Formats: sequence, C-alpha cells, structure tokens
Amino acid sequence: MAATSGAVWGRTEQQDFRSRVRGTLLGAAVGDALGAPVDALTAEEIRAAYGAEGLTDLAGAYGRRGAVTHHTQLTLFTVDGLIRAQVRRDSGAWHPPTDLHRAYLRWAATQHDWGPDLRRKDDGWLAREEWLYARRDPTRALLTGFGDETMGTLDAPRNPGEAGPEPVARSAPFGLLVGWEPQLVGQLALECAAQSHGHPVACLAAAAYAVIVHALALGDSLDAAVQRSLALLVARPGHQPVSDALQHALGAVRQGMPTPARVEELTGAGTAAGLLSAAVYCALVGEDVRHGLCLAVNQGGPSGAAGALTGALLGALHGETALPPAWLAELEGRATILELADDFAMEMTQGPALHTPAGASPGWLARYPRG
Repeated sequence: MAATSGAVWGRTEQQDFRSRVRGTLLGAAVGDALGAPVDALTAEEIRAAYGAEGLTDLAGAYGRRGAVTHHTQLTLFTVDGLIRAQVRRDSGAWHPPTDLHRAYLRWAATQHDWGPDLRRKDDGWLAREEWLYARRDPTRALLTGFGDETMGTLDAPRNPGEAGPEPVARSAPFGLLVGWEPQLVGQLALECAAQSHGHPVACLAAAAYAVIVHALALGDSLDAAVQRSLALLVARPGHQPVSDALQHALGAVRQGMPTPARVEELTGAGTAAGLLSAAVYCALVGEDVRHGLCLAVNQGGPSGAAGALTGALLGALHGETALPPAWLAELEGRATILELADDFAMEMTQGPALHTPAGASPGWLARYPRG
C-alpha cells in the first residue's frame, strides 16, 4: 500500500484502502451499537437480561435497534475534521488540531441545537445530517471540553484529571492517515485527546490506539501493530500505564479460553488504558468479528466504548466484508458513515485532483469548506 501522500495509488491499492476505511468506521459504529444497550449494566445484569451467553445480537437502545452513541458521533466528526484539514492546507493554513477542534465544536452544536442551522454555510454537509442531532449520553468531560471556543492543548489541557476512554474511541480515523509517519499520527491523536481529556493516560492511550490502527491500515498483523505502538510509546514520558495495559492484553491471550471475566479484568476501572487493553485482547482472541465484539461488550465496564474500539481494530484489520451484514443492515446512520468513509478515502488517494492552492472542485468545497 502507498505509504506517502505523494505516492501514486493503483486501483487495487485504492480498493483495499477504501475497504479498510469503511471497515474501520463501520466496525467502530456497529461495535458501539452492540454495546449501547448494556453500557450501564454489570456482567450479571447482562446475563439476567439476555441469557447465559449474554448479548449476542443488536438490541434496543434510544428507541431502536442499532442505535449508536456519542462515540460514533465524534468519530464521524473526526473524519470530517481530517478531510477539512487537508482542504484548508491549500490556503497555507496547516494546523490539524485546530481543524479537529472546529469539527468537535460542530459536534457540540448537535448536542444542544434542535437541528442543523442551514444559514451556517461553513458547517459542511456532515453537520447538516439531522440524525446526528441526538444526545447519546455524552460524558461531562466531552460537554465541558467542547463547551466553548477555548482549545485544550498539551500545555493547557481541558479536564486534566479525566482519564476516560472517550478520546480513544474517537481516534481510529487518525490511524487512517496512511501517508503520515506513525509518530505524527500518534502526536495528532495525543494533541486532540487533550482537547477534552487532559490526563496523560487518556492522551497516550489515544496515541497508542491511533498508531495501532495506522499499522493495520498499512497491512500489519494486530500483534505487529501493537508492537509498533509499544516501540513508539517508550519515548513518551508517563507511558508506563498504557504500555503495561497493552502488555497485559498480549499476555492474557496465552491464559486460556477468553471469558467476560478476563475482559472485565483488563478493563479495570474503565480508564482509557483499560479499554484499550480490553479491545486489543478481544480483537486478538475473537474467532471472527461477531465473536470479538460480543466478547467486548458482555462485561461490566463501558460496553459501548469497548465495542467501538474493538470494532474499529477488526474493521481496519479485515476490511468491511468481514463485518456481520445483518448488523450493518440495522446500523443507525449507515449511509452517512459509508458516504463519509468514501470521501475520506477519495481525499487521501486523489486529493490533488479535488483541490490545489490554485483552485478546487466547487462541489468538494461545498462539502468541506475551508472556513
């Protein structure tokens, strides 16, 4: 696969990349939707409600089957922000964290507005998708982190005590920047995590996760992707909790048959590092995508985040065709996710044909304004 932004993409490479992009975004969303109905339940409560095997199919949440949570909403706005960063680069302005922050502010508007404001021409098409205007239990850290125009940075992070998994769950798209060096992918995820969750564990877990997805998108095995992430983490101050969590996941693979109890042990207190560990484990030991996702959500930790993280890993690893078709058929927002995934793949592989400093396709600028 092409590994630099200036490389020429062959047809087969483009198709493989598009499948992995679709797989990553759809996988994250379907895992999120699977976990949503049991997000607040203990393992015992899940079994009491769904039987001895726990949840094995999509169930009702937010008034329908296949509903997604804030994890998927923010992941989609991450993709939107990345595309717009590429487009705005033509103007000489190149600071992706700022473009991502603007995208997250557009998400924040969906949490308090009744619907799209069509007068805001600079919002782009994603912010005009009415189904996104639904509050799906966003955490206080997200609402305060993106509650005003002030952008958190590594030097002045928002919510410095927050170590939850939310920034990790929106960071898979950073890994799809296959033309970037992995350390830059990790750095961008790190900086964007600090915009809502300033605890070093949350920021470093987001960086580690993005680097894993990046390696998968380039064709590495999951084990090799984790090793690559561990190698990059070593250079980061405060990396030990995240590195230990990844090593714990790798070690757990050799400890016998996978069980919800083992996943719950890895999840621990539900921090970003714990959810990263659980997701890597479930993706490694799952017999297929369905099994890996069910394993991820049938435990007493944050099931939506666990499903989203695991689903993105499996989708990036195997591509969209490995995802359960019946679940995709009921997935909320599936058409939007596919449209955005294909736009991202097109931007990454054919960006110079869509826009240059000298000019751009009017249709593309209407979808992804430079403002």
